[in-house]
Amino acid sequence: MDTVKQNQLTAQSPEHLYLRIARGIEQQIRDEVLRVGDKLPSIRTICREQGVSMSTATQAYFELESRSLIESRPQSGYYVSRSPRKQLAVPQTSQPSGEANPDNQDGIIQRVYSNINNSHIIRLSLGVPADELLPIAKLNKGLVQAMRELPASGTAYEEIQGNEKLRRQIAHWSFTWDGRLSDKDIVTTAGCMSALSFCLLALTQRGDTIAVESPVYFAVLQLAKSLGLHILELPTHPQTGVEMEAFQKALPNIKLAILVSNFNNPMGSCMPDEHKRQVVRWLQHYNIPLIEDDLYGDVYFSESRPKSCKTYDESGLVLWCGSVSKTLAPGYRVGWVAPGRFTEQITRMKLMHSVSSTTLTQEVIANFLENGRYENHLRKLRRTLHTNSLQYSRAIADYFPEGTRISQPQGGFFLWVELDRRMNTVELYNRALKHGISIAPGRMFTVQNQFDNCMRLSYGLPWNEKLDQALKTLGTLAKSI
Repeated sequence: MDTVKQNQLTAQSPEHLYLRIARGIEQQIRDEVLRVGDKLPSIRTICREQGVSMSTATQAYFELESRSLIESRPQSGYYVSRSPRKQLAVPQTSQPSGEANPDNQDGIIQRVYSNINNSHIIRLSLGVPADELLPIAKLNKGLVQAMRELPASGTAYEEIQGNEKLRRQIAHWSFTWDGRLSDKDIVTTAGCMSALSFCLLALTQRGDTIAVESPVYFAVLQLAKSLGLHILELPTHPQTGVEMEAFQKALPNIKLAILVSNFNNPMGSCMPDEHKRQVVRWLQHYNIPLIEDDLYGDVYFSESRPKSCKTYDESGLVLWCGSVSKTLAPGYRVGWVAPGRFTEQITRMKLMHSVSSTTLTQEVIANFLENGRYENHLRKLRRTLHTNSLQYSRAIADYFPEGTRISQPQGGFFLWVELDRRMNTVELYNRALKHGISIAPGRMFTVQNQFDNCMRLSYGLPWNEKLDQALKTLGTLAKSI
């Protein structure tokens, strides 16, 4: 190896270097340069060819093992165990018909979420990370610290717009997606749903039509129905999100749009940056607000965070909503919105409906972000969730009926599984529950007669043999319907 290349390699951090080596090998597997069953170079060969230490080379192989791409064989070495190309087909682009039938939806949601706290059930339906994946001990220490440092030990009201330190940290964090926000641009809320609620309350009236992706998170549908809004569900691709032509055609007939731009719940789609830019252009042309639910943007599996629609917002029409409910502490209920030109209306809604956000939990999260702990935690969480998604996908490919389709998310928490059209996932839910397994039937994520053969599975649970068996059982049950 020449001296210049050696210096370039050694200048990189060990973590970045082992991931770079792992990505290079993974790409060779994807391109079928390395095929299933091929033997990989030895650790010593990697050290010699890449000019790295034994530790770095070993870490690279451990990373590939954790993703089930390679396997170690005693006294023999490392081999390609599977190819990421050999995956199930992705689900089809949704085709909502426009015929609303919400009657069955509420009952299904109530049944599924009646078991939300039942630890005896394997909750593949629950869209949050397991306790084991959260920094609970550090958060507990943060609570004690906050009680010591806050006036009146945190029992006093916060200012209406929210904890100033937290708003400053959220604004600082926005640099990861070129957000260019300041603390004055942000209003804190009791979780992301509270942010969405304030936005809809401030910007719509009963009878207005809003556009959403289809499928979409069921709580958005319930909220819109409770406000007397008409819901226009738009065709959505499982990888690239809302179909652009359909979105453009809908604009003259809607009051506003709600989009989950990054790693949509439940499909896991992520809008390409150019789509986000174009969506914002169209909205500016029609002067239509966009409520952007960017709850999952920090949970990406690639090298960098995807942009948000808010990145391209020059007119203040994008109301960017977020939370730490999916990454740090679901029960803390710490969320926010950057409302753009609508800050005054959103602040007024917050005053009317909640007066203030929770003082203690805001301070704890602000300190967690300020001390650099968040990125360290996210790095581990992303790695675990990426590995989980691959393990789940492998198990579904092995155990589920012929013809099953599955999404290929590049972030977030969810797999969208599409079975044969003759199958009904509400019936599958009922059967699976008898085996201690809970799923989220596709019918929960629409107000129309669609997705009866689909389901959302969360890979927020740590992967283990018990989970593998649960997916095997679920696949067996699916075959029997």
